[in-house]
Amino acid sequence: MLEAHNLECVRGERRLFAGLGFRLEAGELLYLQGRNGAGKTSLLRMLIGLLPPEDGEIRWQGESIKSLADEYRGNLCYLGHHNAIKEELTPLENLMAAARLAEEEISEDDALDALEQVGLAGREDLACKYLSQGQKRRVALARLVKEKRLLWVLDEPFVALDVAAVAWLAGLIGAHLQRGGLCVMTTHQPVDIPAGAVKELRLS
Repeated sequence: MLEAHNLECVRGERRLFAGLGFRLEAGELLYLQGRNGAGKTSLLRMLIGLLPPEDGEIRWQGESIKSLADEYRGNLCYLGHHNAIKEELTPLENLMAAARLAEEEISEDDALDALEQVGLAGREDLACKYLSQGQKRRVALARLVKEKRLLWVLDEPFVALDVAAVAWLAGLIGAHLQRGGLCVMTTHQPVDIPAGAVKELRLS
């Protein structure tokens, strides 16, 4: 269970939001909506522990994420708006490196299977600088194929994807939710994702 209580965000001299709260249970999806500059990415950064709120508290399973620290991060998977891949490395090397940084075990066979699922079969050993923007996004998304952490926080995950890839990713997120996972996501495009409940939070 993920809870936000009375959150306030101030950037510079501007208050982006205040008094914000929500509660997310297993199997539920939260859509963050709002215009650019409304504070969506700032809220995501709060949820992953990178930006402390000006006021309020975020709780995981009833305890403050500040006190849980590494225990909370061990349940968290974050995919940002940017792909966070190394252009000089291949998709396979990027995926293996991301697993090591996350202190997760993944075999080369599992990594190759993940890349095949995202449509990169035959490009596993090609430097990412030669890939299209959509293919680079798929390299980043390949991390989710074998991901078992309970809470997914996704910032515009459908950017640069074609229709088939959007449908595939929606199914992957839906399968995560059906296993009892939770997901907080921003997106500018409406996508039908099967979930125990779909909640919306609009920042203005």
